[in-house]
Amino acid sequence: MISPLSLHPEPDANAVQKKPASAIDTEQQWRCPDGGDVAAQQPGKIIVSLWTCKAAGPLEVANPGSVAHHCVALNLKCTSLTFAHAGNTLIRGRLGAGMVQVTAPNVPCDAVFESPGNVLHLFVSQLVLAECFEDRFGCPHAGEIRLDDPKPLRDPALERLGQALAVSQSDDAMLGKVFTDSVSLAIVSRVVARHFTVGRRQTREVHALPSWRLRRAVEYVDAHLSESIGLEDIARSAGLTSMHFASQFRRATGLRPHEYLLHRRIEHAQRLLLESRHNVLDVALSCGFRTQAHFTTVFKRFVGATPYCWRMKTNVNR
Repeated sequence: MISPLSLHPEPDANAVQKKPASAIDTEQQWRCPDGGDVAAQQPGKIIVSLWTCKAAGPLEVANPGSVAHHCVALNLKCTSLTFAHAGNTLIRGRLGAGMVQVTAPNVPCDAVFESPGNVLHLFVSQLVLAECFEDRFGCPHAGEIRLDDPKPLRDPALERLGQALAVSQSDDAMLGKVFTDSVSLAIVSRVVARHFTVGRRQTREVHALPSWRLRRAVEYVDAHLSESIGLEDIARSAGLTSMHFASQFRRATGLRPHEYLLHRRIEHAQRLLLESRHNVLDVALSCGFRTQAHFTTVFKRFVGATPYCWRMKTNVNR
């Protein structure tokens, strides 16, 4: 008769226990998680997989691109490769640890690894992107989200999150699926925030002052060099507020309005010093300076010599 206890023997203390399944897939093919087709996964789930290149020589890889998922690639180890995105080479040579690259759906990529490397790939559905956008900006995104800037970027926060995610794969830090899901969501949220923050900043980029407004401002300055004029006066002559005028003027000329005004006053002073018999004080007052000391300081900064010395030297050389 078989004892009931023999059906459930005591575990062997020396037996090797099975390692729990990792929440991060190991890729056998580049950008292809072993967990199955990315498109078949739950739409609200971020698929995380690890690509490891152990080859010391060139290794060519290619991927046609996911049908509906963005791929966020975080480089964990310094490597050397050539990476092409939609036929355009984006990387050729050394790629440092911490670099991040985002590929939109249906974009083919290929690479040639020249040295060993480790890359985390996060496959992100449209649903996850939409939730991250709404959480970050407080309103839904109008239409489909497409992160279409493939240029590699470096972000210290993303680098730390990627390293933390990679640690969850190790034997001594089995932090589990909850940890992996939380960190991967944090990574995607930051990628979304960066993309749309940079995009909005670029749309707000200052335009150069139109030529007709610039001409009005220059004519006003030249006509009032001897007077006490300020930024508001020059901006008003161009039909703009001080804030908008200052930034657009600097974009057009490379100088702040006050710097330009001083420049024109010193040029006018140089002409007066050479073409008239006015003393230095009279020239200073004629160019809008209230004191000779201030005029001398500004003149020397622009010209490299005091008004008196410059006049003497220039007249001798004429």
